[in-house]
Amino acid sequence: MDIIKTISQELDIKPWQSEAVIKLIDEGNTIPFIARYRKEVTGSLNDEVLRDFHERLLYLRNLEEKKAQVLSSIEDQGKLTDELKKAIEAAATMVAVDDLYRPYRPKRRTRATVAKEKGLEPLANIILLQMTKKPLIEEAEAYISEEKGVVSAEEALEGAKDILAEMISDSADYRTYIRRITSQEGKVISKGKDEKEKSVYENYYDYEEPVNKIPGHRILAINRGEKEKFLSVRIETPEEKILRYLAKQVIRQDGVETAEVLRDVINDSYHRLIAPAIEREIRNELTEKAEDGGIKVFGKNLEQLLMQPPIAGRVVLGWDPAFRTGCKLAVVDGTGKVLDTVVIYPTEPQKKVAESKKILKNLIKKYGVTLISVGNGTASRESEMVIVELLKELDTRVEYIIVNEAGASVYSASKLATEEFPEFDVGQRSAASIARRLQDPLAELVKIEPKAIGVGQYQHDMNQKKLNDVLGGTVEDCVNRVGVDLNTASASLLEYISGISKPIAKNIVAYREENGRFKNRRQLLKVPKLGPKAFEQCAGFMRILDGDNPLDRTSVHPETYKSAEALLKKLGYTKADILDGKLSGLSHQIKDYKKLGEEVGLGEITLKDIVKELEKPGRDPRDEMPKPILRTDVLEMKDLKEGMILKGTVRNVIDFGAFVDIGVHQDGLVHISQLTNKKFVKHPMEVVSVGDVVDVKVMSVDLQKKRIQLTMKL
Repeated sequence: MDIIKTISQELDIKPWQSEAVIKLIDEGNTIPFIARYRKEVTGSLNDEVLRDFHERLLYLRNLEEKKAQVLSSIEDQGKLTDELKKAIEAAATMVAVDDLYRPYRPKRRTRATVAKEKGLEPLANIILLQMTKKPLIEEAEAYISEEKGVVSAEEALEGAKDILAEMISDSADYRTYIRRITSQEGKVISKGKDEKEKSVYENYYDYEEPVNKIPGHRILAINRGEKEKFLSVRIETPEEKILRYLAKQVIRQDGVETAEVLRDVINDSYHRLIAPAIEREIRNELTEKAEDGGIKVFGKNLEQLLMQPPIAGRVVLGWDPAFRTGCKLAVVDGTGKVLDTVVIYPTEPQKKVAESKKILKNLIKKYGVTLISVGNGTASRESEMVIVELLKELDTRVEYIIVNEAGASVYSASKLATEEFPEFDVGQRSAASIARRLQDPLAELVKIEPKAIGVGQYQHDMNQKKLNDVLGGTVEDCVNRVGVDLNTASASLLEYISGISKPIAKNIVAYREENGRFKNRRQLLKVPKLGPKAFEQCAGFMRILDGDNPLDRTSVHPETYKSAEALLKKLGYTKADILDGKLSGLSHQIKDYKKLGEEVGLGEITLKDIVKELEKPGRDPRDEMPKPILRTDVLEMKDLKEGMILKGTVRNVIDFGAFVDIGVHQDGLVHISQLTNKKFVKHPMEVVSVGDVVDVKVMSVDLQKKRIQLTMKL
């Protein structure tokens, strides 16, 4: 297989681009580095395409490895023909290779292998040839052998039929046809094991849908219902069509005695050997596709969450709500440093509202708090009521926001949180995290295992390695897109930077603590274990805001400093002008990028990137994202009326719609059919992303079931 040609066609890119990317990956370059600093070489392929490329490259290389193993195994058996070799080499999937290898794979003892040991293969061949004029029972008598354990003609015949059933089952062509026709015409059927039992799976107690139409989220729901023993699930196949096809392939002499025996063999082969295996394969394939889709949605949601704009420079009070154990509060300053922590009891059962308000007023006054960040967990609704009452009593403007606290408890109980706040308990750490994730969502959320952030569906049912790889890649792309301040970044943030491993991230922090602030990027080479390759990969993503070289505060890579300096000189500027913001109109002074690039030793694409960066040094791509909605008043579910138009924040996007926070305790659902009236929507992500601020209209409110139906068709 020509891997370059295959990937180029699949991803719709040029073969020279594929060749370049493979070379860069094989040289040990990371995806963020290739996406940002090797655009000239790859033709500006972005990180999303590069990640898909990398995934396919690994699959196709594993496929080639598998083909080599299979060919070697068949050759060792002396059974490799030119035709078989050609078929294996042309196979495009692992399944196709497995099908071709099936007849030659060393088997555990089956009914057919036992029959072969009894010397019944020649009898099977007689039946298959369909040329005998004798009754088969007479043919079988010749194979009775006490020595081999064949005591009767009937037993010999049954053994021969077992050999033929396995032979039919092992045919790659038959399997390919049956798999295809089952995928095209089969149905997924689910039944409730106890139809009287109430459960969230009631929709699937008597359910069927074509295999080729069923969406991923339904597959994952049905799988979970089966796992939890509420549902029994099977694939209904076009059985008659399949048996007719097999008969046509196998039976060449209809009407003779062998035809009847072969019909039995086909029936047995299909029901006992082929159908269960094909059903397993199709269900695995459906699950894998559903998981891949789910993981992709999770990754996109996570990206939007991580890329939410920071609310910088404000003193924030983090509020981790609870009932019995009290609400934990943490005040953090504009840099994220914890100034104070306290526990108050404004909720049931203590309900010390007056005392809690007094403590809150003192904290707000003492530290100049202007924003309260409330976790959306248990008792957040009750806490919100107290906050709104309090805000009305203050003479300074303080706003609040309910933040998604997913993963805060995971972080607060982690080893990392213990190292960061050794003197705090779990609740205090959680409150500090809730405050900081508002100040800088990216810096705080990287401390939590990505899948614990919970912006997807069925994440615990998925292939965990694949999920972790995709989500890890998403975090890596986001961190590198934003860049980090080398003098303040935590080890958790640094380890996501291109080329930096966990141990090196710790070494950077240790070096900083021992030697003081980094003055320039070259100092990174003094960090233990950070060699020239790691420096090449990471340097451009590390920012030094007040160092020796103004270029160190930009995303210009040190490898192009000389060219950047030559560019500035040519246009009549110095490096100091970067800090003074004098380069904001730089791009307007350049008439011919190609010519200028040649003069300063840069490719056109790289030159444009450098100019863009010099115009806005250290710009944060998150600034372009919608800002979170800050509130000063509260809305309750009972206040909602049909037709009300509200502003909300998209909290989660799933296959069948989006959940929107409209300021009441319960998020409302905008079904996929209600997202837009402009066009047909294949997936909600075409219209909305996590963090988007949207206008919605209330369609219906069910107070009993706590369900809110919203529409974006205004």
